[in-house]
Amino acid sequence: MHRKHSGSWSELLWGRNGLRSLALAGGVALHAVNVYIVTTILPSVVQDIGGLEYYAWNTTLFVVASILGSALSPKAMDFFGLRRSFLVTIAIFVCGTMVCAVAPTMPWMLVGRTIQGLGGGLLLGLCYSAVRVMFEERLWSRAMVLVSSMWGIATLAGPAIGGIFAQTGHWRWAFWAVLPLAAGLALLVFTQVGPAMASGGARVRAPLGKISLLALSVLLVSVASLSEFWVWNLAGIVAGVGMTAFIAYADKHADTRLFPTGSYSPRTALGSLYACICLLSIGVTTEIYIPYFLQLIHGKSPLVAGYWAALMSAGWTAGSFISSGRSDRMVNRLILAGPLVSTAALLMLAGLMPLLALSQDGGGAYWLIVPLLGVGLGVGLCWPNLLTRVFRSAPKGQENIASAAITTLQLYAMAMGAALAGMVANSAGFTEPGGVPGARHAALALFAVFACAPALAALLSGPARRAV
Repeated sequence: MHRKHSGSWSELLWGRNGLRSLALAGGVALHAVNVYIVTTILPSVVQDIGGLEYYAWNTTLFVVASILGSALSPKAMDFFGLRRSFLVTIAIFVCGTMVCAVAPTMPWMLVGRTIQGLGGGLLLGLCYSAVRVMFEERLWSRAMVLVSSMWGIATLAGPAIGGIFAQTGHWRWAFWAVLPLAAGLALLVFTQVGPAMASGGARVRAPLGKISLLALSVLLVSVASLSEFWVWNLAGIVAGVGMTAFIAYADKHADTRLFPTGSYSPRTALGSLYACICLLSIGVTTEIYIPYFLQLIHGKSPLVAGYWAALMSAGWTAGSFISSGRSDRMVNRLILAGPLVSTAALLMLAGLMPLLALSQDGGGAYWLIVPLLGVGLGVGLCWPNLLTRVFRSAPKGQENIASAAITTLQLYAMAMGAALAGMVANSAGFTEPGGVPGARHAALALFAVFACAPALAALLSGPARRAV
């Protein structure tokens, strides 16, 4: 029996395939670079147009809209065809970016971020789905690696673009700078994606109703975070969790499932794996506040603060390389050790980030690099193996649902994490009294509270470690 021939990198990156690869990689890069640009310039944005209490909403609304967009991408491919879907999606993203660039107030910025998120989610979904349509099967694996690697490129390019414009006092130009990239992507799509290319498979039924309710549950927490009274904060959390529980109950009895059978009990392998994925993703959402804390508490420039914030992603990448290809026994240890490393790193940030003395003695602030890397490193140490075990643990016939659910769950966790981060920070004094004292109190509370998420992942990881 002969092994199936696997395509080479030269075949993927040469000629017509090379241009198509550039189009798909460019689509993911456009979305990912924008994420890091906005994280870097956001302290400058609130300083200019106000809206500090809505700081976390910039991420929450963007990610919530991305959830809806990624869920709609198969429908878009069926309805428009691949090329027209890409062009419509790029147009939506560009419209959102232009609204952000001219936003006179924070509410307008949030409108732009929502439109951007919808376009970005559609773009991500189309780029990943188009791999199997645009390339032969033997090239799929390498194409997915190429497309996914764009997030690593974004951690270098995004903070640079955002930091340079923020440092010169022209943060709006960071959004305008994205438009030539979008125009180049549109040209590539128009010339390299055939008008007749369709989804290449059966029509997809997406559980849009349940996904919309997930988005609504996040928004309930976000709205409650604006209140100064803890009773309303708690009511928002209870309402959001209650709606999520209702979605889980409805999904168990649905024909079109959002998650595969066995996902909703942490005592099952699949439920434990999904719980770990969700809780680790929530822990990392503290990243959105790091540029603000570094600039205000420690006097870092926007460029430096942007790159230091990206250290979480760098640690994630490093951890993923360290953990790949390990034996089952070592993987079991890493699935327990990874969340504990993230927990320890977040607790270190809770202790170090509020300390003004770190910045007053010259190089003391460099100690922050260790926990910033550590938060992502802990996730990376177990992340690839969690995903692999999800595929292995999925019930027969529900493998596609299990893999699609990973993206939905990760985006939901990021959105809910951002909403909860806004609530914790605002309650701890981020907006009132605000300034350096408010930022210090918010940093202590935020990192200390969010250390509970990876700690809970370690506690619930038992069935995940037995899922071999």
